[in-house]
Amino acid sequence: MTATVAPPQQLSTPTAEATRKRPSGGGRHPVAYLVLTVLALFAVGPFVIMVFNAFKNNAEIGSSPLAPPTSITFDNFATAWSQGDFSTTMRNSAILVLGAMLGTCVIAGLGAYALSHLEVPGGGGVLAYLFLGSTMPVQLFVVPLFSLWADLRLTDSLFGLMVIYWATDAPFATLMLRSFLVKVPKEFVEAARLDGASEVQIARKVMLPLAWPGFMTVALVVGLWAWNEFFWAITFVHDPSKRPISTSFLSFQDQNSTDWGLTSAAALFMLVPVLLLFITLQRRFVAGLTSGGLK
Repeated sequence: MTATVAPPQQLSTPTAEATRKRPSGGGRHPVAYLVLTVLALFAVGPFVIMVFNAFKNNAEIGSSPLAPPTSITFDNFATAWSQGDFSTTMRNSAILVLGAMLGTCVIAGLGAYALSHLEVPGGGGVLAYLFLGSTMPVQLFVVPLFSLWADLRLTDSLFGLMVIYWATDAPFATLMLRSFLVKVPKEFVEAARLDGASEVQIARKVMLPLAWPGFMTVALVVGLWAWNEFFWAITFVHDPSKRPISTSFLSFQDQNSTDWGLTSAAALFMLVPVLLLFITLQRRFVAGLTSGGLK
């Protein structure tokens, strides 16, 4: 008697046809593209219309406010530049931006280095204090700060406004830079100390090159905020020769509220510099947000 042995059961494998029928993760639904296109038009549309109106006269704006200009004229830019004294206010804003960027990076960089690689007593409490300080509304400090600034004669002063920017930006910048520096191995710091380097040399020659994307991110965020900042500027600076562009644009808009061509040209004076700055540093900004402390 011979026993019949059944053939081993073959494992089923997906066929090429079944594989082709599987939905691929890289596909995009047309509705998604439609939604993104509508959102892009909603975001860019007002800016495009403002650019159109900056090259029109009032008669053409009244007849076709949304259409491109039929004849391009630069009279609005020349008139707005002279009437609004934007050469002075843009210079003041540039000084504030550079000072805020440099000062915040130095203050936040030293604080982040201490909290990440030094034994700071109560470091956890300091981090909690910085987090709390970055979330509190700045309006709480207006009255006592204005009284103190008046006693110190720091009102109507670009340096006084710059110090306020350092104080309001430093908590957020310190927390962000610390997230970069904690990823740097402590062996680098210990090796530098064994070689006889001081803490300042370690911070400048070891930590700064490794955390450069984080510093670029902080500098860009602080610079954009300082250029567009309005609340502190209108509260502490009243001298027309010391006003930044954000408050001078408000004054110019109030004086020319019915002239859309002039106000559109003045708005471009305020928007184009920061737009060019962001486009120039966009790659470094994204790399700073996504990278760690090491390259």
